[in-house]
Amino acid sequence: MFQILVVEDDRELRELFCAVLADNGYTAIPAQDGAAALDVLDGANVDLIISDVMMPRVDGFELVRSLREAGYTVPVLLITARESAADKREGFRAGTDDYMVKPIDVNEMVWRVEALLRRSQMVSQRRCRLGGAELDCGTLTVRSGTGTAELPQKEFYLLYKLAASPNRIFTRRQILDDVWGPDSEADPHTLDVHISRLRERFKDSPDFEIVTVRGLGYKVVERHGKE
Repeated sequence: MFQILVVEDDRELRELFCAVLADNGYTAIPAQDGAAALDVLDGANVDLIISDVMMPRVDGFELVRSLREAGYTVPVLLITARESAADKREGFRAGTDDYMVKPIDVNEMVWRVEALLRRSQMVSQRRCRLGGAELDCGTLTVRSGTGTAELPQKEFYLLYKLAASPNRIFTRRQILDDVWGPDSEADPHTLDVHISRLRERFKDSPDFEIVTVRGLGYKVVERHGKE
C-alpha cells in the first residue's frame, strides 16, 4: 500500500485529505508543517508528499528544496492558495512535480496522486527490455544491436511508457497525463509530434515499432525479425 505524507497546517484540511486518501486505499501520514514532515521522513518510507505552501517554521517551498538538495526524488504535489504564475514558477523551480490551487477538488487531488505515482513507478523501474533493445531510465538511452541512442527526456519517457507494456493500447489522454502531467499545456498534437520523432529515430529498429490504433491511441509491438 502506498504511503502518502500530508503536510498541512490547517487541521480540518489535513484531516480531510487524509480521510479521502484512506478511502481510496492509501496510507496517509499527517504532518502539521514542513519541519514536522522532515521529522516523519527520518523514520518513514514515503511514496508521495502532498504539501501546503504557506506554513509556519518550514514552508512548502523550503520543504521541497530541502528534499531535492538532500537527493530525495519522492514526488511532491504542492497545494496552495497562491495562484500567480510567479508562485507556480517558484514551486516548480524548487523541485515540485505538480501544483494545485485552493479550493481543492479532492477527487482531482486523487487523480493527480495516481498519475504522479504511475510516473514515479515508471522511473523507479529503471530499465525494460523489448526484443534486443534495452531502455535505461538512468541515462535516457535505448541500447540495441544497432547502437545506442540518447533521447530527450519526454521522448524517452513516452517510449518507455509504451515499451514497458508491449501490445497494450494507451489512449492519448493517458499518455499526456502520465508523461506530461495533468496540468500540462501539452495537447494531442504535441504527442503526435513526439511519436513521429520516435518513429523516425527507430524506423530501422529490428526490435519494435510504434503502432497507431485508430480512434484510440498508440501501442508498441515487438518485431520478430525484419522482413
